[in-house]
Amino acid sequence: MATILLSAIGASIGAGFGGTLIGLSGAVIGRAVGATLGRVIDQRIMGAGSEAVDIGRLDRLRLMGASEGAAVPRLWGRLRVSGQVIWSTRFQENVTRSGGSKGAPRPKANQFSYSISLAVALCEGEITSVGRIWADGNEINPATLDLRLYKGDQTQLPDPKIEAVEGPGFAPAYRGIAYLVIEDLDLAAYGNRVPQFSFEVIRRAQSPDFPDLSQTIPGVCLIPGTGEYALATTPVHYALGRGVKRSVNVNSGTDHTDFTASLEQLSEELPNANAVSLVVSWFGDDLRCGQCSARPKVEQKLNDGEGMPWTVSGLNRAAAQVVPVLEGRSVYGGTPADKAVIEALTALRAKGKAVTFYPFILMEQLTGNARPDPWSEGEQPVLPWRGRITLAKAPGQAGSTDRTAAA
Repeated sequence: MATILLSAIGASIGAGFGGTLIGLSGAVIGRAVGATLGRVIDQRIMGAGSEAVDIGRLDRLRLMGASEGAAVPRLWGRLRVSGQVIWSTRFQENVTRSGGSKGAPRPKANQFSYSISLAVALCEGEITSVGRIWADGNEINPATLDLRLYKGDQTQLPDPKIEAVEGPGFAPAYRGIAYLVIEDLDLAAYGNRVPQFSFEVIRRAQSPDFPDLSQTIPGVCLIPGTGEYALATTPVHYALGRGVKRSVNVNSGTDHTDFTASLEQLSEELPNANAVSLVVSWFGDDLRCGQCSARPKVEQKLNDGEGMPWTVSGLNRAAAQVVPVLEGRSVYGGTPADKAVIEALTALRAKGKAVTFYPFILMEQLTGNARPDPWSEGEQPVLPWRGRITLAKAPGQAGSTDRTAAA
């Protein structure tokens, strides 16, 4: 605006002097001088040449809980704790400068961000592990943090970051205290402040008079045995529409599939469980063995898994039957896809586990099935136990063929 106004004023003043200079009229020279002055004013107004604007700079920062003399918690099982900050560096200030370049005028700006390294005491050691982590109440992926866990044993050594800052011989090892060191935590995502962390701490019961149960369990049975992609180590998604996908088997705060996360927890919490029974379920529809059909089933037919179409024993999703629905929800998960089972077997063997493939039958009868119950005079019960599969008439019932050639 100033450029237009002053160029017009300059042209008017130049025209009043008359004459020419190097072939240019006074009006032209006046317009050029006025436009130059106006551009300088416009740039000042638009920000070019002004003092740089500081964005996000803080004059003081606060840490999460750091109370001197606070009690050290003692816990067993799983518990969510906030912890106490027992050490930290000073805040590292980082500046990103922008604006002030040639071309269209832009204001200069200094964008400030901060990072910090800190140690958070959790509880009395020795703990088993730390599971989930929350920042300001929101679960975050531990893989996004550069962290180290010290379980609180009596032989743990000082953390290298603490030792690098404090100097050799001046860094405590905090033996007997379970704590985490988070290195170079970027605070930009938390409004340039240290978020309120909380941690899921897992600690086994410990007694000098009894063996540690978690150390004595030699094997486990991996259930529930249902879920079309529950055993897959590859993330699988359903396409729900244009640009919309839903994860099927990644439901934790990590980037790992549910099976991979479970396998990691198994290794941490039951380190000597080296045998695994891998349960895979098909579905039966009758307690009378002569009339019972066992087949794989799916949860729904609308969507198939991207990258891992559901197939079991040569049967695809379109040809498979759907598990029964009760009050709008499937009563079971579907049969695990063959490829998912193979991935689970491969992952278990890679962990050094001895694997037993365990075929399983789940019964699917609901109310009103009208199938004669071999154990009574009524219809078969709702979702009965597979162990009740028997003859057309159960042993002890009138007309039973038990212990005969007909059986």
